[in-house]
Amino acid sequence: MGGLQWKNAHLFRLQFCLFFSFFICRLHLVTWNVGTASPPPDVTSLLQLSSQGPSMDMYVIGLQEVNSKIINFLSDLAFDDPWSIFFMTVFSPLGYIKLSSVRMQGLLLLVFVKHAHIPFIRDIHTHYTRTGLYGYWGNKGGVTIRMSLYGHMICFMNCHLPAHIENAEQRLDDFEKILEMQQFEDENVPNILDHDILFWFGDLNFRIADYGIHFVRESISNSRYNLLWEKDQLNMAKKKEFDLHSDVYDTSGKKRKPAWTDRILWRVKNLSQHSSEDGDLFEGEQTISVTLNNYISHMSYGISDHKPVTGTFGLQIKPLFSTPLVTLNPEGEWNAAQDVLISYSTVSEFPSSTWDWIGLYQVTFRHVNDYVTYAWVKDDEISSSEDVTQVYISADEIPHAGGEFLLCYYSHNMQSIAGMSQPFQVKCSGVLDNAEGLYLWPSQHPHDNEFHRLIVHCERCKRECSGKPQAKKGTNSQKQSEYLFYLNVIAK
Repeated sequence: MGGLQWKNAHLFRLQFCLFFSFFICRLHLVTWNVGTASPPPDVTSLLQLSSQGPSMDMYVIGLQEVNSKIINFLSDLAFDDPWSIFFMTVFSPLGYIKLSSVRMQGLLLLVFVKHAHIPFIRDIHTHYTRTGLYGYWGNKGGVTIRMSLYGHMICFMNCHLPAHIENAEQRLDDFEKILEMQQFEDENVPNILDHDILFWFGDLNFRIADYGIHFVRESISNSRYNLLWEKDQLNMAKKKEFDLHSDVYDTSGKKRKPAWTDRILWRVKNLSQHSSEDGDLFEGEQTISVTLNNYISHMSYGISDHKPVTGTFGLQIKPLFSTPLVTLNPEGEWNAAQDVLISYSTVSEFPSSTWDWIGLYQVTFRHVNDYVTYAWVKDDEISSSEDVTQVYISADEIPHAGGEFLLCYYSHNMQSIAGMSQPFQVKCSGVLDNAEGLYLWPSQHPHDNEFHRLIVHCERCKRECSGKPQAKKGTNSQKQSEYLFYLNVIAK
């Protein structure tokens, strides 16, 4: 299904659900201690991408022990880390973008969401807390991403707590410290436990007490889990430590007992009373609930001594709002050879800012900063009425090849996308950028050795074109000057 067809179908389903005041958000959550390893070649089964059922609405990926050696970590500060790039490469062709991420040394938390939900996700904030070396080192601790999903506050917390069976109290103390230290600038939901739904997951390192290693292994082999549950330090679902690239329990010199170390936990508040945007109260009904659909330890992944654990959930949501804060659309038919207009309107309570901007994105964009170009809503405004405002984008900023794009309105005050258009086509201008999308350099004309002449073959238009390509925002000014010098030579 093409980008336009896919998005329209998904948007129709969403609008249908909102009209009838219910919506089931399908969430797939992954926790994995990757042991400094690189991403595996395939994650189809891990993410259930081959499932015949409805696709997920949201993916949450929590990793522990991502390679954080000094060279790797400094590189990841300047660029996206290999794991983030890997998952963005997997998800972006499927219509998901990276909504948010947070990293603290080896802890990494990523949230990917389908396009149709983006305008209904607000108040996105991240936080992290170090608990290693008395709070000075981030090898242990917790990272969180919180957000408002259709008006309901949801928090995802990825933790790596101290190891070893004797440190159960230290693990609980670290958990309490994370809860205490992470405060959000929201008077209604200032703490982690104030959220409507909390997902707590990671390498929590809670163990099975009292029993010896042979008794534990024998109980697992005979599926007598009930003997182990009562001695589990948290009495929850199962995960073990394995030899690398195998499904054999740890045989190293550490002699670690199999244990419920990697877990996914969740907590739902009593939400029987909520107010909508109009101030109406919903009495006597739960406006959001969580159903666990499956919980799996994926034995086929052997890059570390931990197996990834996934939980698939259904979040049954009664939306507290169903209208985007910003509605925007391209004006008329867009051609990359012409300046273009964007029309947008906002709801009355929208907190606009002079720092707001509208980005032009390819339909397979990866994250909010993965724009082709952008326009400031105030600086590039050309007309405004009570209902609609228009801004323009110069033809110089639009890719000559055209293609399928969409528009996003980014709110500075909300630090999130407040509105998104449906995908639309931009016609080719007849001049193509080079493979890097940055410059078209003059080449020597085969019939004239005295001059350099710019010849561009537009495969899309099937005709020969000549002209001056324009540098996009952020391109190298020195190269641009050199190129303009070439053009001046040609003109003379």
